Amino acid sequence: MNYSKIKTALTIAGSDSSGGAGIQADLKTMLANGVYGMSVITALTAQNTMGVTAISEVTPEFLGQQIDAVFTDIFPDAVKIGMTSNAQLVEVIAEKLIFYKAKNIVVDPVMIATSGARLISENAVDMLKNRLFPIATLVTPNIPEAEAVSGMKIADKTDMEKAAKRISEEYGCAVLLKGGHSINDANDLLYENGETTWFEGIRINNPNTHGTGCTLSSAIASNLAKGYGLNASVQLAKEYISGALSAMLDIGKGSGPLHHGFNIRNV
Repeated sequence: MNYSKIKTALTIAGSDSSGGAGIQADLKTMLANGVYGMSVITALTAQNTMGVTAISEVTPEFLGQQIDAVFTDIFPDAVKIGMTSNAQLVEVIAEKLIFYKAKNIVVDPVMIATSGARLISENAVDMLKNRLFPIATLVTPNIPEAEAVSGMKIADKTDMEKAAKRISEEYGCAVLLKGGHSINDANDLLYENGETTWFEGIRINNPNTHGTGCTLSSAIASNLAKGYGLNASVQLAKEYISGALSAMLDIGKGSGPLHHGFNIRNV
């Protein structure tokens, strides 16, 4: 393999001290999916498999400096955006990505942690929708997040289609609505340019799902960085998630992480 030709991806997200979600999960996922990962930290969290106990945000100025440092040296082939806890940080991210003409932007609208902890302020939600969604290639909400963004209750597959259509048409981005929150057997819906595509998934009986959303969006961004189209990027990411869950890693006392490196051979 010619490593000088390796594609690059940037994660802009929060840090998870336990390593299962956030930038740690993103970087592991990017490595496992064959791209060079870089990171811009929006916040530090004191976090483990049982929950989030503290959050310390970076300043908007420092956030901007991190983004400048990356884009002026190693221009990313894709950008994944995760936890952005306040409106000022969202504004800086939007301004910088527009300035640098970033491409293949995947926004994972992280609002609530798997443990139930709220990770974003109300005003940041509005800024996220109005500033980041319109420049995104893809937005990847789960059911509760899609309900918050679309303003409608989602109870079945028909509701998923309506919500994805509403979000896509209002903000001008493709939407991958993740159905893993008791709607169906982990089937996800991609709505792009007026067309819907369902990606079937088998619900894997594994209670350790910490960082699943971070991992999926990072895998999609990695595939976009490598030049795959949106449908193929989602399909490949779903296959990677299934493998990481099926590996049945069991770490921690709560909802543990996936095995991000299940397909990496130890030497």
